[in-house]
Amino acid sequence: MTERLVPIGEIVTTHGLDGWLKLNPFNPKTTVLSSAQGVFLEKEGHRSAYGLEASTPHRRQFLVKLRDVNAIDAAEKCVGAILYVDEAALHSLKAGEYYHYEAVGLEVFDLKGDRVGVITRIWSTRGGELYVVQGATKEYLIPAVKDIVEKVDFTSGKMIINPPEGLLDL
Repeated sequence: MTERLVPIGEIVTTHGLDGWLKLNPFNPKTTVLSSAQGVFLEKEGHRSAYGLEASTPHRRQFLVKLRDVNAIDAAEKCVGAILYVDEAALHSLKAGEYYHYEAVGLEVFDLKGDRVGVITRIWSTRGGELYVVQGATKEYLIPAVKDIVEKVDFTSGKMIINPPEGLLDL
């Protein structure tokens, strides 16, 4: 197992009486749950390992069944937890591609070199993903699209954006 765990989504409620859980995925198009052998739940600073018995898409969510979670009482204890997978479970990407979670922690600058802030998380919406960037005095929502994101440099820990007029004023 690698030491890096990737957050996949949040367990928001139970489903039925047999231990099934509803997961709000951070990326609704994820396919990692179909291939993950093991998953981790983190809640209130405590992390536990589970086997993933089954998962299935359910509207904009996933229904997940964890090994040894076989009743609603056990499932209720998982509500509010973040579900993680080992980074090694992710599919390899083509050169120049990256997973959005890898952008968390990058410093964001505009084309003029002015610092906008640091990416703190990715917000998945029906319209697409947004980088949540914490600036010095406010939070910015930057669409994760090629028209705005000019360059991502993991070596230097920077993202360069070309924001349309007014985006940083919102």
